[in-house]
Amino acid sequence: MDPVTEHPPQKRPVVISIVVVLVVLSGLSNALLGLTVLLSRYQVPDGDVMVVSLIGAGVILFGLLTLAVAGGIRRGSRGARLLVTIYLGIQLVLHVVTALTTAWDWAVFVQTVVELLVLVAVWAPPSSRRFFTR
Repeated sequence: MDPVTEHPPQKRPVVISIVVVLVVLSGLSNALLGLTVLLSRYQVPDGDVMVVSLIGAGVILFGLLTLAVAGGIRRGSRGARLLVTIYLGIQLVLHVVTALTTAWDWAVFVQTVVELLVLVAVWAPPSSRRFFTR
């Protein structure tokens, strides 16, 4: 027992451990996808260069922010769960825009599926609801 809190530490459910791995993979793959989208600006018409550059930078930014929140999810932080939900929601919008403006349809589809799995795993199971309460 922890003498400061006077109650035993809560064991992390397996679902949350899987979510942490998925969040880390999602963050890293979003950063890489954003980099490839950013570099693909050289293959688009001149009028779309700025849009593709901003989309790529946004995907990189929110991928790295998602990666940073993974540690909070591992500890059971409700704020981290809310932040990852917001970040993944923004990333889903960015993925739709990316699919409409670039030729990265297959990568965007895979990212979207992984992000939806993370959102379901963070919010749906009873074990995750118990884990994120403090």
